Amino acid sequence: MEVLDREFVGLRSGRAVVDGVTWYACSEREWGCNWLVREDAPAGRCISCRLTRTRPASDDTIALEKLASVEEAKRRLIMQVGDLGLPIVPWDVRSGGLGFDLLSSRSDGKKVMIGHANGIITIDLAESLDDVREALRVRLGEPYRTVLGHLRHEVGHYYQNVLITNDTDWARCRELFGDERASYQDALKRHYATGAPDDWRESFISEYATMHPWEDFAETFAHYLHIVGTLQTAAAIGMRLDADASRMRDIDVVPLGDYRDQSVGRVLADWSAVSMGLNRVNRSMGLRDLYPFTITTPVQRKLGFVHDLITHAPLTTDEQVALALAPRDEERA
Repeated sequence: MEVLDREFVGLRSGRAVVDGVTWYACSEREWGCNWLVREDAPAGRCISCRLTRTRPASDDTIALEKLASVEEAKRRLIMQVGDLGLPIVPWDVRSGGLGFDLLSSRSDGKKVMIGHANGIITIDLAESLDDVREALRVRLGEPYRTVLGHLRHEVGHYYQNVLITNDTDWARCRELFGDERASYQDALKRHYATGAPDDWRESFISEYATMHPWEDFAETFAHYLHIVGTLQTAAAIGMRLDADASRMRDIDVVPLGDYRDQSVGRVLADWSAVSMGLNRVNRSMGLRDLYPFTITTPVQRKLGFVHDLITHAPLTTDEQVALALAPRDEERA
C-alpha cells in the first residue's frame, strides 16, 4: 500500500517528487502529522488522518495539542497493521470500517467512553497526559499503560470480526478464549465487583483479559503487536544477542523484521530473549520492566491463534486500496 512505504523524503515548498510522482504534506502537518498525500488523492489528509472521524473543535487548541501526540501513536498503529498486511478500509467508505473518535474529557468535563463499537475506536485525549495515564494505571492495577498500547488493544476488537470469517476459526477462538456471546454487561459488573481470579496468571496475559472473551482476544492481539513491533525495531537497528556473551542461551538471537513466514514458536523464542535483555537494561536505569508480563503455555496458544489469523489474512488488495483512497460521499458531490 503506497501510503505506508516507510520512506522519509525532504520537502521543498511542502512537496516532494518520488519516482515521478508528486507528494504533498498532509494538511494536518501543523498538528504534527509528517505523512504525505499523493497529488491525485481526493483529499488533502493522509490515510491515517482521514481515519479520524471526530476530533476536538478547531478553537480547542489545548485539546488539539493532545490530539497531536495521540495521532502520532495512531500513525504507528496504522503503519504496523499495514506492514502486517491487514486490511484497512475506512469508516467513511464502508459501514463498519475502521475509524477513530478522538475526544477530550478536559474540553467540556464530560466523560469519554473509551472503547470500540462497529469499527469506531474512541479514545480520551486526556490519556496522552502522563499524570492522567499513570493515575489510571495505578488505580486499575495495570503494569503497563500507553496510548499506543490502548490503540493496539482497541484495534484488536475490530480485527477479531474482520479476520475470523468462518465457523472453524470461531470454534477455535471460543475454545481458546471462551464464548464471546456471553453477556458483556454481566462480565463487566463481575470484574469490577470481584476482580480477576487468583490464578489468572496461569491462563491470561493480564487481569483485564479475564473479564470477557472479547477482552481476552483484544489483550492477546495487542500483545502480539507489542511483540512483533518491538522485534521489528530490534531488527531495524541491528540488534543481536550473542550467546557466548550472555551465557543465557545456546545460540545467538537475531530478531527479524518480518515473522509472517515463521512459526509462533520462533516469534516467542526471539521475544523471550529480547524482552529479558531489555528488562535488564531498564532495571539498570531504575525503571520498571519494559515487558512486565509472563507468557504461559495457554497464552502461547492464544498468541499462536492470533499469529495464524494475521499471517493468513489476505493482503490488502488493489480494490481495498482504491476504497481506502476514494473520496467521501460529500467529496464526490
